[in-house]
Amino acid sequence: MRSDSTAATSTNPFLDEAFRIRWAEHRPELIAPAVTSALAEGQSALDAIAARAESGDATFENTFVALETATERLNFAWAKVTHLQSVADSPALREAHNAMLPRVSAFTAAIPLNPRLWAALQAGAASPGGRAVTGAWARLRDETLENFREAGADLPEASRARLEAIEAELAQLTQKYSENTLDSTNAWQLVVEDPKRLGGLPPHAVAAARDSARKKGLGTDDAPVWRFTLHGPSQEPVMLYAEDESLRREIWAASVAVAAEAEGGKWDNGPLVQKILALRAEKAAVLGRSNFADLVLSRRMAKTGAKALAFVTDFEARCRVAFTRECEELERFKADTTGQPVSRLKAWEISYWSEKLRVARHAFDEESLRPYFEVTRVQAGLFELATRIFGLRINEVQITSDEKWCDEVKYYEVHDENGRHAGSFYADWHPRESKRGGAWMGYLVTGGALPLEAGGGRAPHLGYICGNMSPPTPGQPALLTHREVETIFHEFGHLLHHLLGEVPVKSLNGVNVAWDFVELPSQIMENWCWERASLDLFARHYQTGEPIPEDLFQKMVGARNFRSACAAMRQTQFAKMDLLLHLSAQDFVTGDLEAKTRALVADCMLPTEPPARTIVRRFGHLFSDPVGYAAGYYSYKWAEVLEADAFTRWKAEGVFSRSVGAQFVEHILSKGNSEDAAVLFRRFMGRDADPAALLVRSGLAAA
Repeated sequence: MRSDSTAATSTNPFLDEAFRIRWAEHRPELIAPAVTSALAEGQSALDAIAARAESGDATFENTFVALETATERLNFAWAKVTHLQSVADSPALREAHNAMLPRVSAFTAAIPLNPRLWAALQAGAASPGGRAVTGAWARLRDETLENFREAGADLPEASRARLEAIEAELAQLTQKYSENTLDSTNAWQLVVEDPKRLGGLPPHAVAAARDSARKKGLGTDDAPVWRFTLHGPSQEPVMLYAEDESLRREIWAASVAVAAEAEGGKWDNGPLVQKILALRAEKAAVLGRSNFADLVLSRRMAKTGAKALAFVTDFEARCRVAFTRECEELERFKADTTGQPVSRLKAWEISYWSEKLRVARHAFDEESLRPYFEVTRVQAGLFELATRIFGLRINEVQITSDEKWCDEVKYYEVHDENGRHAGSFYADWHPRESKRGGAWMGYLVTGGALPLEAGGGRAPHLGYICGNMSPPTPGQPALLTHREVETIFHEFGHLLHHLLGEVPVKSLNGVNVAWDFVELPSQIMENWCWERASLDLFARHYQTGEPIPEDLFQKMVGARNFRSACAAMRQTQFAKMDLLLHLSAQDFVTGDLEAKTRALVADCMLPTEPPARTIVRRFGHLFSDPVGYAAGYYSYKWAEVLEADAFTRWKAEGVFSRSVGAQFVEHILSKGNSEDAAVLFRRFMGRDADPAALLVRSGLAAA
């Protein structure tokens, strides 16, 4: 992609290759013609490569290298479509996206199943140049061949055709799952008229609820009302602090009913999950694998579903005793506080009583930190940290309203210590009804080496980071929770992985790595949210500018491992559910999905009365993408082992150590998928990962 903002534009903005994107011009009615044109262009390029096998002149350059660029125009156009669908959804955009989704999915699925193209690649690999390539180019050759084999390139024609149909159907089903989750979330609201029901809520939560109502035209200054939704910044303070149990119960009931209420209704994701599981199992069978987990993990660090499950169950066993103790402690605490007999807590009581126990045990209230985490200052401190550790310079660049998808978007440029433009990115942090939930990082342009005829050098990368953090309220800036600060640092780690990539092969750059390795750069960044020296860069009271008082900091650190076994078991629950669903999909494609799923992980769930539901109908990581984190959710814990161990180098050599940062860039961030992940980790650490660091940090093992 061209990197200058004055690059010649196409008549269709979705096909415009300018690095600075004019988002306002990307209208839904332009999607179909743009994607249709890009599909035709891509097919023509693929046909030219496929013809090389028949002409007998296949080389590494006209097969593998040509394949790298064959669909670049389509990838860029479609990346803009899917990004807009995530951050600025509308009926027209959704309709345009869904109209083209089957064609894009079918096109992509057909690439590795094209026998002529496969023959051309085999010929290119066997050519003198194909045999002689080294480094990242050899990795491209080997990874491409393995990608094609895993996708069914060696299968008979009927099997290949079935795989194409499966991929197309999975794309549609997972998109519908995502839409149902978003629509079901947005469809619910609770309008509170009695201010007595707001008792216990922090002032910022009350103000946010009033502002939400005001924006919907609800209530008046003389007769105010307060609006609550299922978006995190609205829901979470209620579950933690609301003294009105009925308020907590209403919001809890609505949250667990997302994409599940009125099973068989228009937003019920249950049937979709069963169809997705069945299709994934069939895909694995067609490709000669016993299950979907073994299919997707064969080239990740875990290698097999059984090995990933063994990792998860081992971690579960290490947490079990502490988990049981923490659950019993909470039940006794509530009983002692209320004078009632010890009994199971209700599901909507867990967060509320956990927070009260935290305050009692550590004299620490999470809300006491919020005034120190104003979002703009948090970002500024994060950027300063990136300067100290990685030598980067990050500056905001003012962009016009036409260059934004909403008013809140900001745009930044990143330069390395040599002044080189490494890349740029957008940041979009606050919730909207048109925006999907959660937090995520993505990319639009992968830069890299420019051809000599274009002047050489390196083109910058372009990415984005998005979230649903606490928004500003009238008279007060956006003040974040500590967990939200960790989330910003996390997504920024993913972003750095993309922006600092130096792999000459675009498809091997940045986050295009094994999924149980991809969370290492993101999760390691969260560590600096707990260090006094790094917190002092940005954790300043939004009114006074004072840093976090030492006694409050000590309470925060002291409470870090509060109920850590319960937190670890929650992640274990999700990972175990994921793996068992995909290891034995045939057991879940019929019958009561919720009951069967709960039976898998009931021993990992917090014991409540009534029992809580699983998140299987709203588990976007697993079912909002044809693959996504399916059979790979364990990656969060796997990568947490890696990052906890890796951060011990900074702990030993200084949390701002530039030399350790340089080595992390050299061996991890810049290398992408140019080498095996285990090899890259050993280069940085000088050995294999040691799980002890995570257990010690979590308070589950002695130092």
